[in-house]
Amino acid sequence: MGFARKIAQYWRRAGAMFCKSVDFSADILMIAGQMKKGLDKYKKSARAFAESCRVLPGGVNSPVRAFGGVDMGPLFVAGAKGSKIFDIDGNEYIDYVGSWGPIILGHAHPSVIAAVEAAAEGHIVRGAYTGRDGAGKENHCRLRLDRESSASQQRHRGGHDGDTFGPRLYQKDIIIKMAGCYHGHSDSLLVAAGSGLAESAIASSAGVPAAVAKLTIVVPYNDIAAVREAFARHKGKIAAVLVEPVGANMGVVPPAADYLEAVRKLCDADKVLLIFDEVITGFRLALGGAQERFGVKADITCLGKIIGEACPRRLSAEGPI
Repeated sequence: MGFARKIAQYWRRAGAMFCKSVDFSADILMIAGQMKKGLDKYKKSARAFAESCRVLPGGVNSPVRAFGGVDMGPLFVAGAKGSKIFDIDGNEYIDYVGSWGPIILGHAHPSVIAAVEAAAEGHIVRGAYTGRDGAGKENHCRLRLDRESSASQQRHRGGHDGDTFGPRLYQKDIIIKMAGCYHGHSDSLLVAAGSGLAESAIASSAGVPAAVAKLTIVVPYNDIAAVREAFARHKGKIAAVLVEPVGANMGVVPPAADYLEAVRKLCDADKVLLIFDEVITGFRLALGGAQERFGVKADITCLGKIIGEACPRRLSAEGPI
């Protein structure tokens, strides 16, 4: 029996035994067929995926790692250096993903490795506030405060945490977000647009309560008329507008001319928080992120693991509220 057929049968058994809620058979046969064409190129990754399916639903820990849209199985990476990554079969790739953003200096940059090694000598996680920990956070805060006049204080949290807790600072019910923008996996943000503009959203993930989804209004990105309609329909009830200043989860979509300025004015007029999710744009468009690039200041800025070159350090910058 050919190797591709053996892998297909193995994956089918793994799927049937450990991932009963998902039908892998069609995907497995398709991937096995591709492997037949370039058998040696992905052999180890295919075997690693088969093993992974035995212990992980779908064989991966995140949908973005599933390779569902690229007609092949996921690659298993062995290492990376600079702009290159290497899979366990020895194939070399140019890394345009950069660990989904934070590897802005490239993989295994000598300065980053030296900093991680120095931190590890004193224990990376301490469970308490320390001089080194505090100094690092204070330096980050000073850097952001110097570049963004809107930020008066900053909170070190995850990008997801900042998007989740930001609207709570202004104790009202409704959040406005833009379609196509991703802000983490909290219930109120895992939603899709309703049947009409400015209407309550519907849950986009199973398990999100409908009552929670209704408190989020989803409007099209770059459509200022839709934002105005949402403000008019829900006047006095809106806590915050949450937006990626440059849409980065639907391709890369820059803001239309004067779009961010118009959103800022609407928020000012109704005393609504404007939250910029700069997990993607922070430090990339400019040192001060999209706010420096476009000249529009947010009340809260959410940043992510780019601050620590993918090490566990995140930041939310809070301006006057």
